[in-house]
Amino acid sequence: MNDTGKPPAAGGTGRATLAGMAAVLLWSCLALLTTLTAGIPPFELLALSFGIAFVLGAGLLALGQRGAWLAAWRQPWGAWATGFLGLFGYHALYFFALKSAPAARASLIAYLWPLFLVLLSALAAGRKPGPRHLVGAALGLAGTAAIMLARGDPAADADAGAVAVAGYATAGYVAAFACALTWSGYSVLNRRYSHVPSGIVGGLCGLVALAGLACHLALENTVWPGTSQWLAIAGLGLGPVGAAFFAWDHASKHGNLAVLGALSYLAPLISTLLLILAGQADAGLFLLVPALLIIAGAVVATAPLKRGGR
Repeated sequence: MNDTGKPPAAGGTGRATLAGMAAVLLWSCLALLTTLTAGIPPFELLALSFGIAFVLGAGLLALGQRGAWLAAWRQPWGAWATGFLGLFGYHALYFFALKSAPAARASLIAYLWPLFLVLLSALAAGRKPGPRHLVGAALGLAGTAAIMLARGDPAADADAGAVAVAGYATAGYVAAFACALTWSGYSVLNRRYSHVPSGIVGGLCGLVALAGLACHLALENTVWPGTSQWLAIAGLGLGPVGAAFFAWDHASKHGNLAVLGALSYLAPLISTLLLILAGQADAGLFLLVPALLIIAGAVVATAPLKRGGR
């Protein structure tokens, strides 16, 4: 049985969960690509990257059957509202949190979303979370805490420290907590629209790009990206902000949400490794224990799948 209580198609849940894992791997590139866009205001970056994702989604639909984009986007308003609030709400809260509070601590609070996903998916299905899922999520959270607090972000923390004096740090922490609830809640609520094709994500990316553009014009000064920044923005739009959301949409509708929640803690681990390989972070023994905790959590959480059960 899947999390909706309905029998899934043969192998459907497993394939959808793998799609979610692909999204997690793509999100692991988010930090590295974002560092390569240094100097670009956050809402401008949001508008550009989601604009590219919109073009990607529209292009994929255009390659399909004639009128496929219209069929994919002719959906109930609830599906549009849920998707928009999930995508735009998460990113807006995340940007505010990292600008208002020390980045490492705010990121850690925001990364409560996989644990919330485990809990909310179980509650939505009217059952208690499985012990393996809870243990796996807890191990992943412990490993992520160690990585975030050890890695930090001195520049961002220094910027946040300036506004913390004015009392904004607490607001940043609240926004980070709301960020975690927003993404986990979206992932669970999206289950109600399992009949809606993932092609709708292209349209949602377009709406998020427009909202980001409006916020940028109202709050920021435009910075024209250089060649390397454009390449990083294109990478974001095609990967972590593009294909990842298409994959996650399918996974959140048809996959095992509890397992996905635990596996999502692999993202900060892989993200840190990529930053080290790119010379954007220092390698150290501090990574060993968190890595073992996160990997152990993933193994524990996915053990039922390997035996063919939950």
